[in-house]
Amino acid sequence: MERILLALLVSCALIGAGFVSDEAPVEAAIAEVTPTPAEALPLPDVAAGVPDADELVAAQILERFAVRHTGLPERERIALAYVIIEEARLHDLDPDLVMAVIEVESAGYHLAESHVGALGLMQLLPSTGKELAEKRGIPWKGPDTLFDPIINVRLGTRYLRQLADKYDGNVSTALAAYNWGPGRIDRRLRRGATVPSLYIEQVMRAIDRYADIPSTRS
Repeated sequence: MERILLALLVSCALIGAGFVSDEAPVEAAIAEVTPTPAEALPLPDVAAGVPDADELVAAQILERFAVRHTGLPERERIALAYVIIEEARLHDLDPDLVMAVIEVESAGYHLAESHVGALGLMQLLPSTGKELAEKRGIPWKGPDTLFDPIINVRLGTRYLRQLADKYDGNVSTALAAYNWGPGRIDRRLRRGATVPSLYIEQVMRAIDRYADIPSTRS
């Protein structure tokens, strides 16, 4: 898709949803988008203008969500796209990595639940989610908190950054730990075994599908 079409996708989504006229600036409409039920949580500050690179990334994220059963209305998908970008930047991660994890973990369905009880977009266990929420000062109202897509992404990206730091920036090992649990990965490493590769390969294949997304790192 041509760059100009990607840049216009967010505008089209907002206009189609009736949040903005075709004469109104996109950034003004985005500033009014708030997720539910996490409307009290801060969204990315885009009122002063959205960088061109961020618009392209958001357009690509919305395009990917459009072919998934997210369970979210368009208004919330738009807000979520910008939260993914902001959280990726905050934790020095690429948004394509975050989106790849979301795709592999939940296929973009915000009410996903695994057979072991992991919940939401980034499939966090309630025990992990509660610990992360307490560290970040996010109110914890029980496991259902993880079904809020905004909170889930905020906590999931923090957890992924935490694991990357634990393994000295080795993203592959961090991904294995995200999937298997750091305790199991630590035991494998201590006995000299390799880390499981299937999940890593799945995420890397998903990343390849986002290869044209420009980096949002500062």
